Amino acid sequence: MAKKVLITGGAGFIGSNYVHYYVQQHPKDEVIVLDKLTYAGNLDNIAGLIKERKVTFVEGDIADQDFINKLFGREQFHTVINFAAETHVDRSIIDPHIFVHTNVMGTHNLLLASRDNEVKRYHQISTDEVYGDLGTGSKNYFTESTPINPNCPYAASKAAADLLVMSYYETYKMPITISRCSNNYGPYQFPEKLIPFFFKLASENKPLPVYGDGLNVRDWLYVLDHCSAIDLIVSSTKYGEVYNIGGHNEYTNLEITKHILRFLGKDENLITFVEDRKAHDRRYAMDPAKIERELGWAPSVTFDQGIKKTFDWYVENAAWSAKLTDRSHKALLSTKMEACKVPQKTTR
Repeated sequence: MAKKVLITGGAGFIGSNYVHYYVQQHPKDEVIVLDKLTYAGNLDNIAGLIKERKVTFVEGDIADQDFINKLFGREQFHTVINFAAETHVDRSIIDPHIFVHTNVMGTHNLLLASRDNEVKRYHQISTDEVYGDLGTGSKNYFTESTPINPNCPYAASKAAADLLVMSYYETYKMPITISRCSNNYGPYQFPEKLIPFFFKLASENKPLPVYGDGLNVRDWLYVLDHCSAIDLIVSSTKYGEVYNIGGHNEYTNLEITKHILRFLGKDENLITFVEDRKAHDRRYAMDPAKIERELGWAPSVTFDQGIKKTFDWYVENAAWSAKLTDRSHKALLSTKMEACKVPQKTTR
C-alpha cells in the first residue's frame, strides 16, 4: 500500500541523501520534502527528483506552528521523518537561540501535528553528541542506555528534542523511533563540516585550522549506510525504540586532516593548530549492536571505500561546492575563528 511520507530537512546533507535513497527503495510512495532552505539547505541536491516528479517540494519552517498545522491537516501524512535541524556546533556556541527555536520548538510542532493527525510513524534523526564525552583513554562505547549528557548548545537542543519525542511515546503512545548516528560523510555535505571544509581549503593551498591538538576522536559513517539504517528502522514494526548507528571507524581529527592532504598530494605544513573551541568533547564512539541484532543492519562501505567515493565526488562536483562556498565560506571561517577565539596563526 502506497504511503504519503514527509521528509523534513530533505534539502540538507543527510536529508537529501535519504530522499534519493527512499525514492529508489519505495518508488510507489508519495514523498513530500519540507525544507526552510537556510544556508545549509540546497535545492540543487534534489532538483532532479523534483523535475522528474518523484518528490514534491514545500518550502517552510518546522518552527512555524501555524504553517505546520495547515500542512498536516491538508496532506494527512502516514510517516514523518525529521531531519530538519540546526547542526553546526560552532554556530550554536555563538548563537544558541536559533538551535533551541528550530531543534526543540520545531520538533515539538511536528510531534503535536503528528499526534493530532494520527500519523502512523514518526522518526527523529538525532546525534551521538547527546551522550556527551567518552573522554581520553576510554575504551567504552555509547549504547542506547548511556545517559544523555550534552555539553554544547547544539547537543543540548538535540537531547531536549529526543526527550520530547520519548515523552510523546510514553504519554500519548505515539508510534515513534529515534536514531542517533555518528559523524556522517559523503556527497552533498555542506562545506562547513570538517571533511568538505578542509578538502576545500587544502585544494586552494590554504591553512587548515585544526582545533587544539587535533586528537579529538570521532566515529565516521558513510551517509548511504546511515540512510539504509534509517529505512530499516522506519520500515520496522518496533515503536518507542532508540537505535545507535555507527561505523566503527574511529579517527582523530588530525588523522582525517592528513588523509585529505595525502589524497590531494599536499604538504602537511598546511596544518595550522588553533585554540580549541569551547566544550569540545574528546571522543565519541557508537555501539551499533542493537540495530545489528534487532534489524540486521550493518555498514556496507568501508572507510577507505567511502572516503574515496566522497573525495571523487568533490572533484567531480567542484561547481556545486563553489556555489555554496561563495555564499558561506567567509562567514563560516569567521564563525569558526570566533567560536574558539583563535589567536595568530601558529604551527607545531
